[in-house]
Formats: sequence, C-alpha cells, structure tokens
Amino acid sequence: MNFRQKLGPISFFFFLLFLFAKWGPSLPVSVLSQQKGEPLVVQGTGRISVAPDIARVDMGIQENGSSLKTVQDSVNKKSKTLVDGLKKLGIDGKNIKTTSYSVYPNYDYTSRNSRITGYQVSINYEVTIDDFDKVNDALTVATQNGANVVGGVNFEVNDKTKKEKLQEAREEAVNEAKEKAGGLAKAANMTLGRVVNISESQGFEPRPLTFLEKAAGAPADVAQPEITPGETELSVTVSLSYEIR
Repeated sequence: MNFRQKLGPISFFFFLLFLFAKWGPSLPVSVLSQQKGEPLVVQGTGRISVAPDIARVDMGIQENGSSLKTVQDSVNKKSKTLVDGLKKLGIDGKNIKTTSYSVYPNYDYTSRNSRITGYQVSINYEVTIDDFDKVNDALTVATQNGANVVGGVNFEVNDKTKKEKLQEAREEAVNEAKEKAGGLAKAANMTLGRVVNISESQGFEPRPLTFLEKAAGAPADVAQPEITPGETELSVTVSLSYEIR
C-alpha cells in the first residue's frame, strides 16, 4: 500500500495543501484589481492659511416689564443710543445689522388658568468690524449703552480674499491628486487616460472668540481682553476620476 492509499484521499489533499503553503510560491495577502472600464479615482487636498480681516460681534438688548408699551419704548430708546455710539466709533451703519426683534408674553402658570404677567422685548444686532482695534471699543460702547446680551467674536475672511485663497488651495489639491494618480498608474504599470469626472469639497471654520463681557453699568476701567485673530485655514479636497488604458 503506497503513502497516498494509507492517508486516504481527503487526508492526502490536506497534506498537499500543507506542503504548498509551506514551500510553494508566496501569495499576496490582498490584491487591488482595476476592472476594465472602471475609472481610477484619486483625491488631493490643498490647505492655505490666511489671516482673518473681519470681526463679527453679536450684541443685543433684552428687557422685561408688566407694560408692553413701557418695555418697547425702553428697548427702542436704548437701541438707538447703542447704534449711535457704534457709529461714533467710525463703524458704518451698513455694518450694523438688526438680526432679530421679538416680543414674548410672560405667563404665570401657578394658577389653574395661566395668565399674562408681563412682556419680554429683545432686539439683536450683528456688527461687522474691519478694524480689529475697534473691537474692544465696540464691546465697551455696547455694554455702556444698554446692551445686556453680548455674544462671542467671530473672525472671518472677506469674500474677495476667501475666493482668491480658495483658488490657491484648489490648484494645490489638483496637483496633489495628479501626482498621486501618476504614481499609482506607474506602480501598477497602467496608462492614465483623460479625466472623466472632477468634484470638490471646501472647508473653512471662522475662529470664534468667546468670553464673558462686562455687564451694563460695570466700571469702565475693567481690563479689556486682548483681541488676537491669529490665522485660520481654508481647505479644498478634489476628487479626480481617470480613464485607464
């Protein structure tokens, strides 16, 4: 009886499989195949650092009272004083935008039937400042003229500069994608054809600066925070799809 007959057909198969795995040619763990007709898709990302040149500050006035007319008159008077104070700093009126004006009734829910006990009136502004030296002054003027709602400061890039910098990032992204495609094609011994599809996504995050502002009526000699806009990053990611020859 020979060796194959002693092992049996099934055992002999696994014996051969063991020998092939141990001394046979090595196989790759994974194989990336490019089917004929399918495009090669690559991505590239371009990043550009840019210094913000616009600060946007949210501020507003909010009051409560039993008489709607009294509260409205008070808020309207303070809002006029606030806007006039900002204009005296050299902030153009077109850069002081009213973002909301609201009137809400206040209810007493302790009794069986809820009843109106007063009203809340609020007005909010978005102030755009292109001279960062005026940011602290604007915050001080706001709180000294009745603003009791002061949000954070958001640093942004104006539309013209943003468009120019995004184009720079876009070109950088395309060059990176082309270089990557060329490297892959060379490594795989393939020839790149024409670009059949291109898409992009953009990324930009304004830098918010959030802090606790002085309450209205606080001493004017309180130390002011140092406003430092720093830099922000614009990014563009491009996807290129190539024909493969």
